[in-house]
Amino acid sequence: MKDYNLRTGTIKDLDQVRDLAINSWSRFQYELMEENRAQLLSGINNEKTYLGLFDTADCIVCETKDQDIVGMVFLVSSGHPTDIYPGDWCYIRFLTVSPEHEGKGIGRWLTQKCLDKAKSRGEHTIALHTSELMNNARALYENMGFEIVKEIAPRFGKRYWLYKRVL
Repeated sequence: MKDYNLRTGTIKDLDQVRDLAINSWSRFQYELMEENRAQLLSGINNEKTYLGLFDTADCIVCETKDQDIVGMVFLVSSGHPTDIYPGDWCYIRFLTVSPEHEGKGIGRWLTQKCLDKAKSRGEHTIALHTSELMNNARALYENMGFEIVKEIAPRFGKRYWLYKRVL
């Protein structure tokens, strides 16, 4: 991946990270009903979404040689349970790649970095959730050894699944 660099993302990257999410996730808005579209756009536009992740997770960004952020992921360590994730699992959140840079292995690289980081910390299980909108991501995760645990409650009117991988 000679044209890209991975590094730790920081709060200083907030604007670029949010812009990346808006650019990347907005393309799904037309596959959603109007009320779900508004909810999605509200979440990805909300600074609190990212501040919460920067506060509880490790951020990894992928940038071009010009230091433009074109990919990101957050890895939340175990000890942060939610309605989806048990407290003894770490989990991946918000894996995002710019549409202009898809198909170049960035999503796989970011996911592998999360796996490596989780293993080095002694985590035992890593998880994530994704939807029927994310067919390419689902194929990537399954190819990397993640398995569906169960279908979870719909979000934005779409089907979602919980995936996990034992480390």
